[in-house]
Amino acid sequence: MYPINGKKTSMFRTFKLAIALNLLGILFLTGCGDSQTDNVEPQTISQTETTTQDTEDNEQRDRTASVANDGDATSDGNAISEDEAVIRRFQFTYAGKITGLDPDTAASIWLPVAQDTHNQKILNREVNVPGRHEVNKENNFGNLILHFNANADVNGEIPFEVIYSVERSEHRIGNEESLDEHANEQFTKASSFVPIDAGLLAKILDANIVDDELGRGRQLYDAVNDHMKYDKPAGEAWGRGDANWACDNGFGNCTDFHSLFIASCRELSIPARFEIGFPLPPERGDGEIAGYHCWAGFAVENKWVPVDISEADKDPSMADYYYGNLTENRITFSIGRDLTLIPAQAAGPVNYLVYPYVEVDGKQYKSFSKGFHYEDL
Repeated sequence: MYPINGKKTSMFRTFKLAIALNLLGILFLTGCGDSQTDNVEPQTISQTETTTQDTEDNEQRDRTASVANDGDATSDGNAISEDEAVIRRFQFTYAGKITGLDPDTAASIWLPVAQDTHNQKILNREVNVPGRHEVNKENNFGNLILHFNANADVNGEIPFEVIYSVERSEHRIGNEESLDEHANEQFTKASSFVPIDAGLLAKILDANIVDDELGRGRQLYDAVNDHMKYDKPAGEAWGRGDANWACDNGFGNCTDFHSLFIASCRELSIPARFEIGFPLPPERGDGEIAGYHCWAGFAVENKWVPVDISEADKDPSMADYYYGNLTENRITFSIGRDLTLIPAQAAGPVNYLVYPYVEVDGKQYKSFSKGFHYEDL
């Protein structure tokens, strides 16, 4: 089913052939976070700034393809040939309001900032927030973070809006990103909700671990997929990305799937990372985006191989595709967990950053309304 005896030099070639033979269609769903508060830890606009993202900020097809996201699925039934990678250009509006404050309450607000990645180019960024703002790069994962201070208006609200022009490429096998020099140390450590010594792997995989790196990754991918069910029942603690909780309960959203996968990889000293952003529907056009989506990557031969296990769970026909491939219908905003923002927040590490992080009087404040929107260019 997956290569376990191939020579190291032919591993990715074998992997590509397996994907090409099994790719059956592409999938769209709504965001992992949907329209709820999303179980996430985390006006008159007075200033507008337009910037073209420069090198320091960043370290065509017309056919409809699918998105990886987390809701109800539809499949277009189209297979993609091994050598094609779809490119999508769109405008993404990251907007909303901090709500429920007393008028004139002072708040400190941090927003994740989308930047260039291996599969993503930010062509333009326009910032509309009250007063002055700054964009800084945090030291641990290299995420860009926008920060501003503002007082609530007469309605107890603080608006924010960042408009991006984006070019996103489908990730296909054979176009892997290289690990940087710090990845082995950085992405094998435990975090608050992702332990490395809890014995989770033995609870989800009753088999010997194979020797080759791709086969081993597929074992972990399948083990998580078999163990977990995509489900978000009210009143349950899904959405925190708690690997222990996910292992014990066997359900959750994309954060829970991928935290369990990352914990399993790191238990074997395999570097693995968490990536989060938003899904786009496969249909070209425009519309609202209900919530976030996340995925993961793990190291093979010093390259990052992406996985989207919650999508594979929702459409088993796509299980081979989402082991090593990602659709172009997404935008990345940050990577990593237990984040220290710039300037540093007062209330402790941020579990992950995709929605606004807000503090009032040094304590986290969670009430906000969403206004996320996409429009194809």
